[in-house]
Amino acid sequence: MFTGIVEELGEITRVEQTPGAVRLTVRGPVVTSDARHGDSIAVSGVCLTVVEVGKDEFTVDVVDETLARSRLAKVAVGDRVNLERAAAVGDRLGGHIVQGHVDGTGTLLSRTADGLTRFTLPETLARYVVEKGSITVDGISLTVASVTNDEFTVALIPTTLELTTLGRAEPGDLVNLEVDVIAKHVEKLTGPYRAHFADPAAHNGPRGGTEEGA
Repeated sequence: MFTGIVEELGEITRVEQTPGAVRLTVRGPVVTSDARHGDSIAVSGVCLTVVEVGKDEFTVDVVDETLARSRLAKVAVGDRVNLERAAAVGDRLGGHIVQGHVDGTGTLLSRTADGLTRFTLPETLARYVVEKGSITVDGISLTVASVTNDEFTVALIPTTLELTTLGRAEPGDLVNLEVDVIAKHVEKLTGPYRAHFADPAAHNGPRGGTEEGA
């Protein structure tokens, strides 16, 4: 689990094609300082398992499923990525609960001088995003300022622009999106009840009304 608070900007130093996956080597002195084989590190919001650790660098394998759902399929040597180590039990939850399981991608549409930034929102994810709720963009925990059926905006403070990839992103760039997992659990748990009450025949009388005198 992660919190969406980026620890450092990393750099892709090697991209290697392997059967069914892409192997990435990432420079990140902070997150590598105590990394071991098998640890989890979020790379621009994607939870990946460390397979090798070197001096100031770590290596991960990105499988086809992850490549299909995230923008990591397009990374190249020299690209910058947001890095965060898995949260330790007892740490402060500075952002929100982030799994590192990317739900899809969006496109940066525009950014104003005061940091208000607008992204596209896939139709399949729109129902999970609410105003003042949380969303993860490239591994960064952000608060939704406004949302429609196909886009959302967030307000980026100068620190976020300076210390993450979003400060370098341009209109047209892809970003990884992860919606709040709690919203998805609530949807599934309430599904049977919502289906029941959506069908009047399930709780009304034969003529669509209640019993006489009720």
